Amino acid sequence: MDQEAFREFLRGRKTPADKMDSFIAIAEKFEQFLGESKVPPKDAVLAFSTQMIRDGENTYENYIALARYGLFVQDRAIYVAVVELLDGAEAMDNLHTRLADAVGKHKRDEVFAGLELPVLGTPNSAKPAFTQAVITRLESLIAPQVYRPMLANCLRTLGNADPAERAKFLACQDLDEFLQKKGDDFIASLEQLKRENRLYFTQEITDDVIAYVAEHPEIRQGVHVGNVIYEAKIPYNTVAYLAATDEPAKHYHYCHCPWVKESLRANDVRVPPAFCECSSGFHKKYWEGVFGQPLKAKVVETILTGALWCKFAIHLPEGIQ
Repeated sequence: MDQEAFREFLRGRKTPADKMDSFIAIAEKFEQFLGESKVPPKDAVLAFSTQMIRDGENTYENYIALARYGLFVQDRAIYVAVVELLDGAEAMDNLHTRLADAVGKHKRDEVFAGLELPVLGTPNSAKPAFTQAVITRLESLIAPQVYRPMLANCLRTLGNADPAERAKFLACQDLDEFLQKKGDDFIASLEQLKRENRLYFTQEITDDVIAYVAEHPEIRQGVHVGNVIYEAKIPYNTVAYLAATDEPAKHYHYCHCPWVKESLRANDVRVPPAFCECSSGFHKKYWEGVFGQPLKAKVVETILTGALWCKFAIHLPEGIQ
């Protein structure tokens, strides 16, 4: 690896100066591992992650270094594999902590008895069985009025709301004008990603992807009906979703959640649909920033009950119509 070129690349990504050497070291270690393993990049990332866990090197910064290495060598498979290991990795740790705050450590420990919290870098294939066990116990041991709001507040650790989105809303005459502009901006951003051959999160953007989003206002911007905004996720891999010819394949390629997704290929694991309330909370967080106050959200449809998408209802605050 050209160390100086990678260092310059890292500078462009605003990597802290005191992290440069460690980023380069872990990237070179992976590059050597990749060359010796003779397996596809995604498999190499998973195997290297197992090694990092074993050696106590599975730090968030080391995974970021690997992701940036993937971008540097222009290997999307490496980049995507690393991002998939990081995405939502904090969810179960957050549930473990928040449940103790809500019902006490003793009751929390009943829910997690005999289960070891997955560490950072755990392959996504190992996560659904853990999710199934935890959510099944939640449903049997904890009152729904306690655990459902906890899930619906999202288990992700999300950054602060973007004040620019609220400013855009306040500059509009009404919510419908804001929704139209929001959708226009989303389509424009997808078109730019396509022109520049860049990924949207982890997926390729094509004309068919843009057309699919444009044809589904719930995905494009949200649909305003009465005191509710109905939203649906863009498929995780829209190209594969559109090409799929059967519902199980569509379910798999639609799902974003690393704690659920691989269960859609494993006949022996069934994650309870209640867990999808976490996704409703993810959508709700954006709108709480727009309106500047707490909101309520709920799942309307989910692939875990056989729907072909995940759709959520965001309940508007008083005074917004």
